[in-house]
Amino acid sequence: MLMAFARLLRSGWISLLLAGAILAGALVGHAWPEAGAALGDQVDRTLLALVGLLFFGARFDALARLRGNARVMALIVGTNYLLVPAIGHIIASVALPSQPLFMTGLMIYFMAPCTDWFLGFTRLAHGNVALGAALIPVNIVMQLLLYPVFLQLYTRSAAEVGAGVMADTLLHWFLVPLAVAVLAHLGLRRLLGQARLERLLACADRLTPWLIAALVMQIFAAHVAVILEHRGLFAWILLAVFLFFVLTYFLGEGISRLARLPYPDHALLTMSIAARNAPLMLAVTIAALPGQPLIYAALIIGMLVEFPHLTLLRRLLLGRRRASEAGLARAEEPA
Repeated sequence: MLMAFARLLRSGWISLLLAGAILAGALVGHAWPEAGAALGDQVDRTLLALVGLLFFGARFDALARLRGNARVMALIVGTNYLLVPAIGHIIASVALPSQPLFMTGLMIYFMAPCTDWFLGFTRLAHGNVALGAALIPVNIVMQLLLYPVFLQLYTRSAAEVGAGVMADTLLHWFLVPLAVAVLAHLGLRRLLGQARLERLLACADRLTPWLIAALVMQIFAAHVAVILEHRGLFAWILLAVFLFFVLTYFLGEGISRLARLPYPDHALLTMSIAARNAPLMLAVTIAALPGQPLIYAALIIGMLVEFPHLTLLRRLLLGRRRASEAGLARAEEPA
């Protein structure tokens, strides 16, 4: 029992970290409003550090692995950017039709596939890690470019933003840091070598959850009163996220069977559909839609459910893999 609890704790530590950040921020903002406002004033600095770390941690050289995997790549990208946002839009619209800000936050959470920790869960499920690594830079660029399109197409936010403001935000806050990250990779590889660069990228991976937690704490400290006014809607947000995970799981199962994907590609598709890119979407949204804590809160609440869900998916996938291998072994036994 203790071993099982320890494994559960390790797999869900990021959810616990985020929950702790929410609680700490809410307590500071409620008990010491001036301190909460001071923390809120640091959001831009933390945001810039998070964006830089997210882009620096991406393995851009993995793009070379795309060759020979065009069919599976097209299937994953098409599912993530056509079918999954449509499902998310339906769920968000039905769950919170009279709350456009929360609905917008949910939709932003649903529309962007993960660019970081989904790969760790894919590895744990014995999925196609090589192709998953190649997906990361593709996803980063696609979701940044599609963000304003999806925002106009799928949301009814009360926080409208002009096309010029959005383009300027994406250019200065994200596309320029993305270009700097690519140049930094090239320079550091020459200067330090691939092995030392990989160690630096691993450090960036480990630091990312802590920076996200710092950003979450600052958001809740600065806006705790507004967010807690709507706390009764949090259960609806959790229900919507749960339904999203259930429906997208069955979507992945159906596509994998129709396309006859081998198990490693099946596991990669399942994890890439399930994991959402809440850190980058939170950063984009804070920059593009400033002063909208209810939108941010919906994104953050989605993150709380995601990691336990990915842990459950890993168990389901490995159980299916073992059952399939056992069936093949029985079929090969002599009569």
